[in-house]
Amino acid sequence: MIKHFHVLYVGQLELDNIGRHGTPANARRYSNERLSEVFATAREIARTMDRLGFHTLWTAEHHFQREGYECFPNLIQLGLWLATQTKRLKLGCAFNVLPMWHPIRLAEDYAMADIVTGGRIVMGVGRGYHTREVESFGAPLIDAEANRAYFEEGLELLLKCFNEEAFHHKGKYFECPPPVEYRGYKLSEITLVPRPKHLPVEIWMPIASGKTIALMAKYGLKAMVTLNGEKILDDVLRQYQSASAAAGRAKKLGQDVIWGAGVYLAKSREEAVRRLEPAHDERYKWFAPFGFVRYADEEGRSWGMPGAPARVPTLQDGIEQKAWFCGPPKDVIKGIRGIARKYPGLEHFMIHWAEGVPPKEFKEQLRWFAKDVMPAFKRG
Repeated sequence: MIKHFHVLYVGQLELDNIGRHGTPANARRYSNERLSEVFATAREIARTMDRLGFHTLWTAEHHFQREGYECFPNLIQLGLWLATQTKRLKLGCAFNVLPMWHPIRLAEDYAMADIVTGGRIVMGVGRGYHTREVESFGAPLIDAEANRAYFEEGLELLLKCFNEEAFHHKGKYFECPPPVEYRGYKLSEITLVPRPKHLPVEIWMPIASGKTIALMAKYGLKAMVTLNGEKILDDVLRQYQSASAAAGRAKKLGQDVIWGAGVYLAKSREEAVRRLEPAHDERYKWFAPFGFVRYADEEGRSWGMPGAPARVPTLQDGIEQKAWFCGPPKDVIKGIRGIARKYPGLEHFMIHWAEGVPPKEFKEQLRWFAKDVMPAFKRG
C-alpha cells in the first residue's frame, strides 16, 4: 500500500517557448543568472512539500547544462542547504553520478550531511548517461563495459567507507591507501572520518537494465523506477524481486521500490491533457534521445526494438501506458491504485515534475494533490 509520497525535480528552469514545435532543445541558452534560479525554485518546492506532508524531494546531478534542463551540480550540498530551509522533509540524491566522483570524497560528504541533518539526506548513485558530463570528468561512458566496471568498483569502495571501521581497497581503478610511508610506518588501512551516523546507509539506484538489477541485488541497493509503461514496470519489479531473492534478500513484490509517474490534476481529463501536453512534449525533446522512452507495444516489445514504435511519445501514449495520470483527483487515485494493488510491497509513489510546467503551476498541483489525492491512500 502506498504510504509515502515523493517528488522528482531534475533542476530545470522555467523554460520559454515550450512544446513539440517550440525552441529546439539544443538551441536553448540561458544566462548564468537564469541558470542560478533553480536553487530558489528548489527552496520553494521543498518548503511547499514540507508543509504539505510529502516524504522526500529528489534532485538530479548534472553538469554543463547551458540548455537549462538539469542544473544541479552537487546534490549533497543542495540537500544540506534545503535541510536548513525546511523542518522534516527528506532530501534525496537521484542520483550522485558515481563515476564522476572519487568514492571516498562522496562518502565523506554524505557522512557529514547525514550527521548534521539528523539523517535527512538520502543517498543515491547512478552510472551517468551524458557523454558530455562523464567523459569530461575523465571517466568512461561511451565504453559501457568500462563504465559498468568503474562504477561497480567505486560502489565497492563507497560501501567499505561506510561499513568498515578500517579498510584497504586495491582494484583496477583505485588503491586506498597506497603502500606509502606515513609518520614512520607503512600505510595498510585507513578510516573514513567521520562515518555516517545512520547505518547501514540506505542507497537508491535507478533501474536501467537487467545487469543493473543483478548488481543492485548483490549490494542491497533500493530501486527507483520512473515514467515506465505498465508492462516495463511490471517486468523490472519482478526481476528486482527475483534477483534480490537469489542474493539472499527476500522482498515482497514492490518492496524497496519508488515508483514514479507523471501527474496532472484538472477538472477533466481533456483539460489536464491540454494544459500538460506542451510540458510533456518539451520533456521528451530533451530526454528521448538519451533512450528515456520506457514503453512496450501490444506484443511486449520495448519501444525502439524491431517492429515496435521508435518515435518520440505523445502524452496520449503515456496515458495509455499508465506512465502519466491526468484528470480529476478521483481518476488519478483510481489510476495509481490500479497499478499499486499489483505490488503488495510497494509503499512509495513519486510525482515526476514534467520539465516544462512552471514552478508556480507545479506548486498549485502539489497543493491539490496533497488535499485530494494523498488522503485517499492514508484511508487505505
